[in-house]
Amino acid sequence: MRIHQWRETHVPVPAALRSRPVAVSALALALSLTAGVAAVAAPPPDTPNGSAAGAADPTPGSDGLGDPYYPKDGNGGYDATHYDVAIDYNPPTHNLKGKATITAKATQNLSRFNLDYAGPAVGSVAVNGQPARFQKSGEHELVVTPAAALPLGQPFTVVVDYAGTVPDTKGNGWTYSPSGGAFAAGEPHSATTWYPLNDTPLDKVTFTVKATVPTGWDVASNGVRASDVPAGTGKHTVTWEAKDPIIGYLTTIAIDKFTRLTQQAGNTPLESFFAPGGAQQKRELEKKLPGVIAFAEQLYGPYPLESGGGIYVDTNLQFSLETQTRPIYAPWTDLNTVIHENAHQWWGDSVSIKDWRDICLNECFASYTADILYPERVQGRNADQLYRRALASADQQGVWSTPLYDPGKGKEFTTVYSRGPLFLHALRRNIGDDVFLTAVRDFAQKHKNGNTSIPEFRQFIQSRTTKKLDGFFDAWLNGRKRPASEYLYPGSLNNQNMQGSPDERDIEPWPFGRGDRK
Repeated sequence: MRIHQWRETHVPVPAALRSRPVAVSALALALSLTAGVAAVAAPPPDTPNGSAAGAADPTPGSDGLGDPYYPKDGNGGYDATHYDVAIDYNPPTHNLKGKATITAKATQNLSRFNLDYAGPAVGSVAVNGQPARFQKSGEHELVVTPAAALPLGQPFTVVVDYAGTVPDTKGNGWTYSPSGGAFAAGEPHSATTWYPLNDTPLDKVTFTVKATVPTGWDVASNGVRASDVPAGTGKHTVTWEAKDPIIGYLTTIAIDKFTRLTQQAGNTPLESFFAPGGAQQKRELEKKLPGVIAFAEQLYGPYPLESGGGIYVDTNLQFSLETQTRPIYAPWTDLNTVIHENAHQWWGDSVSIKDWRDICLNECFASYTADILYPERVQGRNADQLYRRALASADQQGVWSTPLYDPGKGKEFTTVYSRGPLFLHALRRNIGDDVFLTAVRDFAQKHKNGNTSIPEFRQFIQSRTTKKLDGFFDAWLNGRKRPASEYLYPGSLNNQNMQGSPDERDIEPWPFGRGDRK
């Protein structure tokens, strides 16, 4: 975006530097301010994170990475590698004091860069220990001008201090709980409400949270709890470490008077949290988690992350969310939801999308796992019959006008839940179980801790079979009308006289097409 107006320029001086003279030449100040109002070009398509390959003079990093739906998400000029977020939160007042330390590497000769941030007021910014000028711009841009340009390839550290009352986003980031606690959840955005970052699926990092809260309040987050130590009178600090790469909307923190459940799934430690109130009733449901993970491992390979669990809140959310290692669960969560969110630990968390057009990779697989594969393989249901019943429902719901690939901004979380699992089951019947199940497992393992796209998925599956799949993929992924019968009923689905068996009629209908939305 263009920076239309610069308000007061902030040059805070940390206490450690106050005894040192800080010299800033008039010429350097003038040049940096000139750069500060220049229009930022879109990132070149073939350079990492918008780097200006070969440029000799320092230039500003781009203020977005050009996602087709959210073009201002993320920033160019650098690659973040680690976030260390320390907060002190007072539940009664909702006041949050934070210090975020961002470790990154310049991907161009960098004169200025942006962070994505929409949280409490920023008090100071330092780059490599030196005070930096900063300016808020637009909805979520924190524009930072370091005292000295950052050379291409140089690691650097940014420290942002901020403080203030955090408002209730009601499920679009920082969210209040009925008990007085709070948690962070939202998709595609959440993290910017409580710490600054490079908010793009393309920049995966390791993540540390140190949360200081009053005695009696507990803290849940991603990864593994590293420590819980006193922090003066009436407070303690809980530290969580996520050593597997993670992206912004998958990070979370939850502060409440939790009870805990500790379990094990093979070699994976599981730690789950239950807020006061109705969430306490979900303990028996969460005890099924080891079996859910074991089931998914049979499909997609070893659990890809260092830990697991869940955070059961008592807030009236319209969604549950696959926050990495420890999903956020709404009060209406059932077994279908737990299966869905834990399938996401492979599809969405470990294997992440390149941009939001690719959302089917996340939701189609999570839905297929929960809506067809689990009832088929664990409960003995007829998968083709489930497909046919869901297909009839899809026809009534009019899902065909919204494609699975590139559904459009605001439509990302619609047909992926209903049309998505149908697509994958039809693909499975088209190429056969052996090819399909081996290919999706291999694809998940190939892209572990990385990013991929629907076009890459198409190409990968096509490489595993001699069948020509262009027409099938176009109809199911890109089409805006009901696929032709040859694509709707491949393989065993071509039995037009299939009837439900008595055991099918006697079993209570399994949820289908809800995904992780209420």
